[in-house]
Amino acid sequence: MNAPTAYAAGPSGHPQPLRRRMPWALALALLLLAVFQLGGAPLFDVDEGAFSEATREMLQSGDWGHTTLNGEDRFDKPILVYWLQAVSVSVFGLNEFGLRLPSALCAWGWALSLFALARPRLGERTAISAALMLATSLGVLAIGRAATADALLNFLLMMAIADAWRWLESEDKAPLRRAFAWMGLGLLAKGPVAVLVPVAAAGMWLITGWDARAAWRRIVQAITDGPAWALLVGIAAPWYAYALHRHGQAFIDGFFVRHNLARYSSAMEQHGGGVGYYLGVLPLLLLPWAPLLLAVLWRAKSHWQQPFGRFLLGWGGFVLVFFSLSGTKLPHYVLYGATPFVLLMAVELERCGPRMRWALALAALLLLAAFVLPTWFLPAIANMVKQPEYRALLAHPPSPTGLMMAGVVAAGVIIGFAVAPARLRDGLAPSATPLLSACVVALVLLGFGLPWWGTLLQGPVRDAGVLARDRPELAVQWKLHKPSFALYRGQPAPRRAPRPGELALVQVEHLKKLPPDEANAYEMVFEERGFALIRWRGAP
Repeated sequence: MNAPTAYAAGPSGHPQPLRRRMPWALALALLLLAVFQLGGAPLFDVDEGAFSEATREMLQSGDWGHTTLNGEDRFDKPILVYWLQAVSVSVFGLNEFGLRLPSALCAWGWALSLFALARPRLGERTAISAALMLATSLGVLAIGRAATADALLNFLLMMAIADAWRWLESEDKAPLRRAFAWMGLGLLAKGPVAVLVPVAAAGMWLITGWDARAAWRRIVQAITDGPAWALLVGIAAPWYAYALHRHGQAFIDGFFVRHNLARYSSAMEQHGGGVGYYLGVLPLLLLPWAPLLLAVLWRAKSHWQQPFGRFLLGWGGFVLVFFSLSGTKLPHYVLYGATPFVLLMAVELERCGPRMRWALALAALLLLAAFVLPTWFLPAIANMVKQPEYRALLAHPPSPTGLMMAGVVAAGVIIGFAVAPARLRDGLAPSATPLLSACVVALVLLGFGLPWWGTLLQGPVRDAGVLARDRPELAVQWKLHKPSFALYRGQPAPRRAPRPGELALVQVEHLKKLPPDEANAYEMVFEERGFALIRWRGAP
């Protein structure tokens, strides 16, 4: 079942010498975007704080086979991301940049591997558009600078699925074995989903073909390839065997049952949603490129008739359906199937007319507005918020002047691209102005938006942790779960009530509700926008 090339790789429109240089220029541009202002925002709780503190505790203990959070066993994710973060902070220091760098490099590799897959099949210009579209979409901008395992998993999924397609195209065993190796690394990064998605993408293409006998032959070829399995098992099995030997049933219950089976069968930590949840989330995560999803949907039949197009639709469609049926729903799950839609959207971008360019300009402006406009109304919004933590954070925000000015300038640039006379755009590809607009929005969000919102939402926790770093008392989190506090403090901070002589990070609102005999049982060490660091003396 050899697969013909899906779409004709048409001419790029550039002379040959420029085509040779373009990948290096693209790689450099994507790298600069990936690391731009990487350490500009505090770590976000819960996930970034938890991963980062677990890495810090692993380094402190010297035990690189196991992770803890505030001194307790942590079975949420396998070991690979902690190893990468540990190496990074050993080089760049225990700071936001060092902790986020592995994710940034994985997002960079994700975009480059997408370019490498698309270039010989869709043409160089479409491949460049796809890489830039992926790198500037909201979901990738977010997880590409989050100190978690998600960018790593998506990079490994991209590599595994790209090699799976190369094997389907050619029947060459080398890409098949590479795909198994990538899946082995994925098992160390996140778990079974790293095997499920690539296998489903390839399987969907095979079972929707027209030659059942050939499909069965390819399936047998994959499942009986000894070297491929040796790579997968050899990469993943040693750490899993170690974890099982060390923790036994606790590891099975914590990792396999709670964080895999239970997440799919039930809504954990109130992360639920209806069957249509991801139909709404996917366009949001693909902003400012979401309007192109309509074009992909409109031409879905013609894409399906192309072998490569059918592969992409099967991959993306499986992820949408599978995770829509999951009990636990988190927005980033749908990114496992966003890449094929980005490729199809890049094909549509080359065909876009004036209406689509206006729609993309409007989407870019809306994304920009979502980060900038609320800063004008936060005190009023705070009055409508019920949760005391967020009401206090929003009531007295830092000055948003820099973000506002950058937003206004960016909006002017985007509108200027949209209304530029046609004669000024005649020498440009249809994708040029939307890509430039998306890059402008990305730079504003990364340079001004995320740092400002990070300071707003996480600044008090960071400041409390930094202040507590130089104090000798043991520190705890009282009715809070802010793992980044422990990271900034440099010591575990258990979640419990304080004992006499201990520091406690606590919400000011909770202190106001203390019974009269405990109202003066503490010394206020630090207070900022609803958060307090106290030294507990105990009730008299």
